[in-house]
Amino acid sequence: MDVRLHYVERGCGDTLILLHGNGESGEYFKQQLEYFSRRFRTIALDTRGHGASARGNAPFTLEQFADDLYCFMNNLSIDRAHILGFSDGGNIALYFALKYPDKVSSLILNGANLNPHGVKRRVQLPIIFGYHIARFFARTNLRARQKAEMLALMVNEPDILPQSLRAVKIKTLVIAGTKDMIREKHTRLIFEALPNASLKFIEGGHFIAAKNPAEFNRAVEAFLDGPMP
Repeated sequence: MDVRLHYVERGCGDTLILLHGNGESGEYFKQQLEYFSRRFRTIALDTRGHGASARGNAPFTLEQFADDLYCFMNNLSIDRAHILGFSDGGNIALYFALKYPDKVSSLILNGANLNPHGVKRRVQLPIIFGYHIARFFARTNLRARQKAEMLALMVNEPDILPQSLRAVKIKTLVIAGTKDMIREKHTRLIFEALPNASLKFIEGGHFIAAKNPAEFNRAVEAFLDGPMP
C-alpha cells in the first residue's frame, strides 16, 4: 500500500470494518458507526482516492482496494474482522474474501454486484455516458480525468464469476433494498452462489443504510448475533 488510508474508529470489542460506495467516504456510515460502536470496534474507512484518503500511485481498481484493506488491517494488527461493504464497498469485500479469507470473520454485502450487468439498465446508462464524456475531456482536464477514473470502477468493474463464490465459506449476509439499483435477480444470484449465505430485503432503494438505518442496523445486528459456522 503506497498511501495511508483515513479512517474513523469508535468502540471496542470484535472489529467491524465499514466500506463505503463509489465516490463516497466513511461518512456514509455515520449511523452505523454510532450504533455498532456500542458492541464492536467499528472502523469506517475511506478507500484510496476517496474522502480524506490520498490517491497514491497504485492502480485504481477494486482489487487494489482489497489489497489496501489487507495492508490496513496488518498495520493496525487486526487479525480478523467482520466486513460490511456497501455498493462498491461490497464488491471490494468480495474480492477481499476471495483473496484473504482468513482475515474475515463474516461478510455483510449491501447492494453488491458481480459485474456491471447487475446494475439496472436505466441506472447504468447515464453512468456509461458520463464516463465517456469524462474520458473525452480527461486529456486536458485533471478533474475530468479523476471523474473518469472513478466512473470506470462502475463501468468496467467488478468482474467476479458466480462460480468463484463457492470458495467463500464465510458466513455472509446479502442485503439489499426492495427498490435497489441492483437487479433483484442479480442479488439472488450472489446469495445462491455463496455456500453459507442468508438473504434479506429491506424496504427502500440502494441507500438503505442511510435512509432506513433502524431496520438495516437491526438486520445486520441479528446476523452478527447469529451462530457462526
